[in-house]
Amino acid sequence: MSGDEPGGALAHAPFIAISAKAFEHPADRAATAALHRIPFFDTLVKKLLELTLERRLMQILLGNSVRLGERQLPEIWSEHRAAYTVLDVAQVPALHVIQWPFANAVTLGANRPTVLLQSSIVGMVGRAQLSAVLAHEAGHVLAEHVRYRTTLEILLRFTPSRLPMLGRLPVQAITMALLAWHRASELSCDRASALVMRDPLVVCRVLMNIAGGGPGDLNLDAFIAQADEYVEWDDLFDRYQRLGFELGSTHPFPVRRVHELTQWVKSGEYDRILAGKYVRRGEEPPMTAEFRAAVDHYTLRFQEFLERTAGGVRQMSRRVRRWLESLEGTSEDDADGD
Repeated sequence: MSGDEPGGALAHAPFIAISAKAFEHPADRAATAALHRIPFFDTLVKKLLELTLERRLMQILLGNSVRLGERQLPEIWSEHRAAYTVLDVAQVPALHVIQWPFANAVTLGANRPTVLLQSSIVGMVGRAQLSAVLAHEAGHVLAEHVRYRTTLEILLRFTPSRLPMLGRLPVQAITMALLAWHRASELSCDRASALVMRDPLVVCRVLMNIAGGGPGDLNLDAFIAQADEYVEWDDLFDRYQRLGFELGSTHPFPVRRVHELTQWVKSGEYDRILAGKYVRRGEEPPMTAEFRAAVDHYTLRFQEFLERTAGGVRQMSRRVRRWLESLEGTSEDDADGD
C-alpha cells in the first residue's frame, strides 16, 4: 500500500467477472436483505420510480452540470471509464461535474445511471484520489445500489412538498431505513475503490481530505490512528450519542470508514482478491447461519424505526398500500382510519 500521488486506475488489470459479493461489507449485505423484509417496500420503490419524480430529479441535476467526455476534461473521463474496465462492467454511465459546496460524488438514475462529480472534490484532491472517488461510484453501479440510492434522493428532495397528498404515509421511517442501508453500502464501495486503485491508502487519503477540507500537509498515519481511537472509544454514552449524529446522514463518519477499510485489508481478504481468489458473478454463495443472524439483527433495528415512527409495521403496511392505491386513482377519503 502506498497512498502516494500521482497515478490512477488506467494501468490495472481487470477482475474478470468479479461479483459485488466479493467486496460487500457484512453490514451492507444484512441491511439490503432487511430492506426486503419491510412490508410493501419494493412496491413503494417501484411506484416512486414509475412516477415522473426520477425524471424530474435528473432534469434538475443534469440541467445545472457539465457532461464530461473525450472533448470535456478527457483525463477525468478516461479514469472514469478505467474503473469500469477494472471491475469488468461493460456499460459505462455518463459522467457530469456539478457545482456543489460539499466535496463528494453520487450516482443516480435507476434506469440510466449517471455519475455526478461534485466540483468541490475536483479541486480538492489530486489525480489518484479523484480516480479513487470515481472507482467508489463504479462499485455502487456493480453492486446495483443505484435503484435504492435514487429512491432515497427522491424522498429527501421531493417528498416534503407532497406530504399533504401523502396523508399518513410514514415517509420518515422509510427514509431512515434507506439512510441506514446507504451508510452500510458506502463501506462496500470503499473496498471496491481500494481494489480498483490497488491501493487502500489512497482511499483513506480521500476520506481524510473530505473530513479535513484538503490541506496539503495532512498526515495520513495520524488520521488512521485517530480512526482507531474513535472506534475503540469505550464510553457507552458517547457511543450512543454518535448514533444520533449519524441517523440523518447518508454517509458514515470518515474516520469510521477508514477504520473499516484498514481492518478489511488486515484480515487478508484484500490480498486474496488481488491474487484472483474472489467470488465471480453467477457463483455467489448461499446465506450462512452467521449472515442470517446479521440479517435478523438489521431487520429488528429497521422494525424499531418503523415502530417509533409509524406506530407499527402492520399499520405502516396498510398506510403504504393506501397511498399506492391513491397514486392509481383511489381517493384517500375512501380509506378508513386506523
